[in-house]
Amino acid sequence: MTSTRSTYPDWIYDDSPIPDPLGFGEHAVKFLRALKHPKSGKAFQLDPWQERIVRRIYGPRKNDGSRIVKTVVLLLPRGNRKTSLAAALALLHTIGPERIPGGEVIVAASDRKQARIAYDEAKGLCLAHRKIAPNIRPLDYRNRLIYPKVGSFMEAISADAGTQHGRTPVFVLADELHAHKKRDLWDVLRSGLVKTPGSLLIVATTAGRGQENIAWEIVEDARKVARGEVDDPSVLPVLFEASKDDDWTDEAVWRRVNPGLAHGYPDIEGLRQLAREGERRIGDREAFRQLNLNIWLDHSADPFVDMATYDEGSGAVDIDDLEASQEPCWLGVDLSSNSDLTCVVACWRDGDDGYQVRPWFFCPGDRLRERADRDQVPYPAWADDGFIIATDGNVVDFRVIEDHIRELCACFHVQEIAFDPHLGRVMMANLLEEGLPVVEFRQGWISMAPAVKELERAIIGGRFRHGAHPVLRWNFENIATHTDQAGNRSFHKGKSRDRIDGAVASAMAVARCAAGNSNRSSYDDAPEDIEEWAFA
Repeated sequence: MTSTRSTYPDWIYDDSPIPDPLGFGEHAVKFLRALKHPKSGKAFQLDPWQERIVRRIYGPRKNDGSRIVKTVVLLLPRGNRKTSLAAALALLHTIGPERIPGGEVIVAASDRKQARIAYDEAKGLCLAHRKIAPNIRPLDYRNRLIYPKVGSFMEAISADAGTQHGRTPVFVLADELHAHKKRDLWDVLRSGLVKTPGSLLIVATTAGRGQENIAWEIVEDARKVARGEVDDPSVLPVLFEASKDDDWTDEAVWRRVNPGLAHGYPDIEGLRQLAREGERRIGDREAFRQLNLNIWLDHSADPFVDMATYDEGSGAVDIDDLEASQEPCWLGVDLSSNSDLTCVVACWRDGDDGYQVRPWFFCPGDRLRERADRDQVPYPAWADDGFIIATDGNVVDFRVIEDHIRELCACFHVQEIAFDPHLGRVMMANLLEEGLPVVEFRQGWISMAPAVKELERAIIGGRFRHGAHPVLRWNFENIATHTDQAGNRSFHKGKSRDRIDGAVASAMAVARCAAGNSNRSSYDDAPEDIEEWAFA
């Protein structure tokens, strides 16, 4: 069904024997089953798939009794009770049969909130058990549970809490490693584990975005072990993930990568609702694929639009016809730093509610090859084919751009020229002196939120014609979006080398075209409650 069969943990379901010569696996299972759920008071739910994982971690041993499995990479979609299992395993090493005198058990979360969730989960399991509760000492202000009998403790710490040098953990659970913004804590704890014989590392995470992070490195290494490309019995890959080619709407795929679904979690109706919303909105679709199907995405944030949908607007834009007809035209100008890509986008109405655009990109001629090597795209070929205008020297010549805008105004019926004043004040002043229709278009959320929204509506609705310009397409492909708590979406780069200048200029031009030729900002006519209007 999927291309991930070679990494899929079939051993969880095939009833194959799991070696347990010294009974460590059995002891671990018995301890976990003896825990009590903090809300119901019933026995901790250890479902068959979870039990197989526990036995596979703790059962196999070398002849001298030492561990075989030293690193576990557990890739699970959201909703499969990963945190509950993680907390129980941490207690196994704190108060259970895996404890050692003075043992330091660390749950490393991405932030303080996540760390607190892990701590509260572990504390709840302890307090719900009448024999365990009197024998542990919680220190809530430190997210620490102490077992005074042997001096061991469990502590939940966060990656944003500063350095943690000096740690000597016997057990580390890296919770949601994909969300750790830096690798500092990882490096400290990983190096600390080697100080103690028999230490164990468990990475429990959902899929992330982008490949420039420690989580990608660890998961990719685990995939190689799972496929047999790397022979390392100390690494146990438990990878529940769909492939990018899988049908994300297929419930058979959902059940394959969500082992808890067979036992009632996550909620199947909830997944169906998310999928329905994902069919309508690309951002929700990508979140569903990442978080609920564990598909590792290319971007480090939500993509803007599906590129297959974008490509539906590849019809030709006839510049000669637009010049002859003198249809109203709006320009969006995204000026960048002197060594970067700069773009001017012209936008015309296309029918009653559509848009057609034509971009012009500018880049320093002396830096084309350097930029091609850095950005890994064919700048020289684009320049040869007329898709980029190479200016003389090693910095972009703003005078060339200014003259080009004058030429566009001479050829087309330009209604407005929208600039972000941050880098454009000099050029704006020069053009204003000549009576050209320059307007400010700041990059803050008040102006960009409705611009991004209108551009998205146009693309999804098949109302955005771009002529298949390759540089513009690359810019749109690079967009990652950030959505704040109010639902406001903004553009940013997926990776540091990505360029989105043409997309930004397109949003500006489309927004001004949508506003018409009033020469007013699109938010000048907003009601008093500007936030309600912007996020509607």
